[in-house]
Amino acid sequence: MTTQQQGSIARDLGIDRQLKKGGESAEIARRIDFIKQVLRESGCKALVLGISGGVDSLTAGRLCQLAVEQLRDEHYQARFIAVRLPYKTQADEQDAQASLDFIGPDLITTANIAACVDGLMANIAIDGLQPSAQLLDFAKGNVKARARMLAQYAIANFSGGLVVGTDHGAEALMGFFTKFGDGACDLAPLSGLTKTQVRLLADALQAPAHLVRKPPTADLEELAPGKLDEAAYGCTYEEIDAYLMGETVSAQARQIIENAYSKTAHKRALPRVPVTASCE
Repeated sequence: MTTQQQGSIARDLGIDRQLKKGGESAEIARRIDFIKQVLRESGCKALVLGISGGVDSLTAGRLCQLAVEQLRDEHYQARFIAVRLPYKTQADEQDAQASLDFIGPDLITTANIAACVDGLMANIAIDGLQPSAQLLDFAKGNVKARARMLAQYAIANFSGGLVVGTDHGAEALMGFFTKFGDGACDLAPLSGLTKTQVRLLADALQAPAHLVRKPPTADLEELAPGKLDEAAYGCTYEEIDAYLMGETVSAQARQIIENAYSKTAHKRALPRVPVTASCE
């Protein structure tokens, strides 16, 4: 792909190449206003978000809490519900608790997804298929992500709320999310940001530095516990962000990024449907 096509991808993902250090306060205010507008227009009274202990949910969670506090000041009753969604025991539970302490959500609830995930996997048997241990582990990881979203939508149903996603530009580019799992939400306030920009906003919000700089991991696969995002990608977030910002990256990084973008196009698209005769 050419540099022109690189720019086209960034535009398609809504990347804001103007946001640099010094513009954080205005960007935070803009994204809080976005959250408030979506909640008001929906008529809903709550925001629901799973908190993992990573910088993405930390940042999105704090933006949500600030948004509902402002709405209450404006006489619109709303609350933010933070959800812990561990599978059995989470290795970095301390980070998740530190995130909650920083966010200060109106309500915290926990839904352990282990019984749901294990029960489903134990009851799936398809004659003629003998998936490898690696493929089973990969599928189970996706089931975990989808179980977490099921729980969040159930809580949103209980509370008359909207589910908040943490997807941002770097993950969208690489397709690093589970289709109908963490990729499913009603609003995505971090959309269009690079990973660097997410951290920039987190710093401006005065989030704990050890959480902001924590190496990101999806931690879905049991055969590779704690596997870093960058190890899964084959390139770094620095390279991904540079690509999105229109900067020069190595030929190897460019190939990895563009292959991932092409391969995961289906994740960013609506379901395919046939064209009706009247539209042909």
